[in-house]
Amino acid sequence: MREILLPSGEAVPVLGIGTWGMGEYPGNAAREAAAIQMALDLGMSVVDTAEMYGDGAAEELVGKVLAARRSEAFLITKVLPHHATLRGTIAACEGSLRRLGTDTIDLYLLHWRGVVPLAETLEAFERLQRAGKIRHWGVSNLDVADMEDLVRLPGGQKVATDQVLYNLTRRGIEFDLLPGCVGQGIPVMAYSPLEQGRMLDDPALVRVAARHGVRPAQIALAWVLRHPLVLAIPKASSPQHVRECHHALDVQLTLRDLADLDRAHPPPTHKRVLEVI
Repeated sequence: MREILLPSGEAVPVLGIGTWGMGEYPGNAAREAAAIQMALDLGMSVVDTAEMYGDGAAEELVGKVLAARRSEAFLITKVLPHHATLRGTIAACEGSLRRLGTDTIDLYLLHWRGVVPLAETLEAFERLQRAGKIRHWGVSNLDVADMEDLVRLPGGQKVATDQVLYNLTRRGIEFDLLPGCVGQGIPVMAYSPLEQGRMLDDPALVRVAARHGVRPAQIALAWVLRHPLVLAIPKASSPQHVRECHHALDVQLTLRDLADLDRAHPPPTHKRVLEVI
């Protein structure tokens, strides 16, 4: 498994698993738990969740799976913006810790920017770090101006990642946000790298996949992972889906492949509003 370095110097795998939508239907729980177990078995140890997902149900599912395997996972969860005051962030973190059944969250993210000043949320993150409740902190869905505001704050340079929407059909961050993060050594975490499956019948992806003898999803993931400072957290709710995602690590895209995909989905030539889903 190729790894990527956080600003702290800690290495994490470039491919993990997302849990949005998991834990919400009891009939799916065994399959979803098996998917997370498979991800750990394959070294996809970055497990991403959030207090928002199923009003905590995804965190509870993750907590049950990690009960006997906590040391194998790099665990990420997120605080909602309306909880992101000094006291609210600390309370939200305590709630996540309870649902996850753990003493420490490896990476705690602000889910998106709201009306609470970033400085107040950052102070809460620092208090949680000092208390040993979180190891690293970061953000999600912050665009260039937001990131500039953040890193200007005392301690803001310690931001571990910006988790944003990024895939072949959503390339806006390549114009400014991605280069800006790269220039500061801040990894970008790509959520919905498969566009929730909606892009998998794309003709260009299908053609390149046929050339390599793989599925379009594996090409889409390999395309996201081509960048040395991007890691991906596709939602994979079955062991088979997890295995298919893992096989993307074996795909080596050629210059011809990349040119074909660029023709079908050109890179941005101007600033775009940061997309979120």
